[in-house]
Amino acid sequence: MIRHAWQFIQRRDERDILNYAKMNDSEFMQIALEEARASAQAGEVPIGAVLVHRDKILARGGNRTIRDCDPTAHAEIVVLREAAQKLSNYRLAETTLYVTLEPCAMCAGAIVQARVPRLVYGADDPKGGAFRTCFELLTSPKLNHQVEVTPGVLATEASSLLQSFFATRR
Repeated sequence: MIRHAWQFIQRRDERDILNYAKMNDSEFMQIALEEARASAQAGEVPIGAVLVHRDKILARGGNRTIRDCDPTAHAEIVVLREAAQKLSNYRLAETTLYVTLEPCAMCAGAIVQARVPRLVYGADDPKGGAFRTCFELLTSPKLNHQVEVTPGVLATEASSLLQSFFATRR
């Protein structure tokens, strides 16, 4: 009986991995949006992130700056830290980071330092974006690592989430 249960768990885990392998950028971004909604319910700015490693979700989370009293606890930093711990490596090769908002300069710097090869984000950030809106850090030839970036995935949904969050606060 125990062996059978272990085999079921083993097969279920394999199916989960296969399901992730079939997921596309929009589907991973939907998970990041779920994290953003959870952050909003906790009173945080609704930004969510998911880090995928070899087609498997390695870490997911949202903004925690208020809850943690930590100005660096942006969604991207939260998932980069968790993933680095899980992999026991601060270099996050073979990963894709999904985030609902264009990363700020701090997060872009962390993405470069972690050597994340690919970033997918939703909405542009006209007041602090560090990919193309205010700065171009992620693709700068002056840095020792450039990131492949896919902007605008589910941008309307990500923007609406942020706009409705701030509208209720005004």
